[in-house]
Amino acid sequence: MNAELKLLAFDFGASNGRGILGKFNGRDLQMEEVHRFPNDPVQIPDGLHWDILRLFHEIKQGILKCATHGNSDLAGIGIDTWGVDFGLLDKSDELLSNPYHYRDKRTYGMIEEACKRIDKIGLFLKTGSQFQPFNTIYQLFSMVLNDSPVLEIAQTMLLLPDLFDFLLCGEKATEFTIASTTQLYNPLQNEWAWDVIDTMGIPRHIFTPMTPAASIRGKIMPAVAEELFITQVPIIAVASHDTASAVAAVPYKSQNAAFLSSGTWSLIGIETECPIMNPRALEYNLTNEGCIGGTFRFLKNIAGLWIIQECKRFWDKEGTVESYDQLTQRAQRAEAFLSFIDPDDEIFYSPGNMPEKVQLFCSRTGQHVPQDKGEIIRCVLESLALKYRSAIEEIEETSERNIDMINIVGGGTKDKMLCQFTADATHLPVTAGPAEATAIGNLMAQAIALGEINDISEAREVIKSSFPTDEYMPQNADSWDEAYGKYKMLVNDRV
Repeated sequence: MNAELKLLAFDFGASNGRGILGKFNGRDLQMEEVHRFPNDPVQIPDGLHWDILRLFHEIKQGILKCATHGNSDLAGIGIDTWGVDFGLLDKSDELLSNPYHYRDKRTYGMIEEACKRIDKIGLFLKTGSQFQPFNTIYQLFSMVLNDSPVLEIAQTMLLLPDLFDFLLCGEKATEFTIASTTQLYNPLQNEWAWDVIDTMGIPRHIFTPMTPAASIRGKIMPAVAEELFITQVPIIAVASHDTASAVAAVPYKSQNAAFLSSGTWSLIGIETECPIMNPRALEYNLTNEGCIGGTFRFLKNIAGLWIIQECKRFWDKEGTVESYDQLTQRAQRAEAFLSFIDPDDEIFYSPGNMPEKVQLFCSRTGQHVPQDKGEIIRCVLESLALKYRSAIEEIEETSERNIDMINIVGGGTKDKMLCQFTADATHLPVTAGPAEATAIGNLMAQAIALGEINDISEAREVIKSSFPTDEYMPQNADSWDEAYGKYKMLVNDRV
C-alpha cells in the first residue's frame, strides 16, 4: 500500500448510529467518530417503526462531514445494522412504508401459526435458525395472514443494510450474513429456503440474489456523490449484520475460544466451518448465522444489556439521571446473589417500566425483591453472567467442543463488573476488547473487498496490533457454583 486508505463505516444499533472514519496504512488501523445520531423507533397507530428516511439522512450527513473536513478521498463506504428488519419496494423501486421495528407486536403468536404449516423440526432442518418472534419469517408471515395490501404490491424486499446500500448506489441484492438472520435462508444450500418461503405463502419474487460478505456492491450514484461533494465511492457489502462485523473483529488467542458480542443483545458462540443442525441445537434454540468467508457463527441469542438500558431510561424519565458507571458503583455496594432473573423471559421483551418488571419477576418466583437501583442492577448483571455459563454448556454439548476462554467484544466490554462476573460464573479467562468491534469489523471487511487485506485471518492480526484488550481471571468459584445451582433451579422450574 502506497498511501493511507480512508474508509467510512456506518454502524447502526438499536438506540443510535455512528459514522466511523477508518485510516489504514497497511499495518495499523486508526478510527475517528465523525458523526453520531439517535435511532429512536416511532410508535404510530399501526405499530412500531424505524424512521428510515431520517436514518438515511444521517448517513448522508456523515459522508458530508467527511467531505467537508478534508476526507473526501474515501476509498469505500460500508453499512452494518441489526438483523431481521426490512423495507419493501414497489415496481418503481419506491419505498412502500417505514420498516417495522422487530419489537412490534404484529409477530406475537406467529411462531405457533407458522408451525401449523411446517413443524419446528422441519423448519430447523431447512434453516438452522433459532426460533425468535422477531425473525423476518414471522414478520412476513404476519403480513400474509393479515392480507397486507403492502405485501401484495411489493416487488422487492431489502433487509435494512441492503436497503441503505440501494439508496446510495441503486443496486438491489442481499448480503449473506444479514440473510442468515431471517430464518428464510438454507445454510446447507447457500440459498434462500424456497420451500419454506412457498409453504409460508410469501411471494418468491420479493427476494433478491445473495452476495458474499466483503464484496463491492456498486458505486455511489452520481447525483448522491455530487450532493455530498465526493467522487463515486465504492459501496461495499461488508458483513452487514452487526454481530457478523463484531465477530470479524474478535482477536482470538485460542482456537477453542468462544466469542461474546455484548451490547443491547448478548450473542455468545463459536465459529464453525459448517452449520450445526442437530436435535440438541434445536432443543437449546441455538442458531447458525453467517461470517466473512462463508463460515458460521453457532450461537445463543440472549437479551443482553437491554434490560439495564431500559432501567436507566425509566429512571432518567423519573428525573434521577445517573451514568452507567454510577449505576455500576451502586451495584458493587449491593449484596451478592440476593435474587436472579431469566433475562430471556418474555416479561422483559418489550419496553416499559423495566425496574418494576425485574421486581415483579423476583416476586412471582418467590425470591428477594430488589429494593433499589443497586440491587436491581446487580441482579441483572449476575443473571446475565449465569446465563452465559448456561449457554456455554449448551454450545459445548451440542458442538462437542471444549471452550477454554471467552473473547468479549462490543460496548459491554466497558462494563468491567460484567466482564469479571462472566469470568467468575463460567470459570473461564476472559479477554475484553475491542469495544468498537462492529465498526472495526466493518472497516476490515472493506479493506478485504478492496484487496488491501487478503482475508479475515490477516485482518485479525491488524486488529491485535491496533487495539488493546483487558484480561479477567475467574474468582470465587464456590460462591458462583452455588449461585448457578440456584439459578438453574429457578430457570428449570419455569420451563
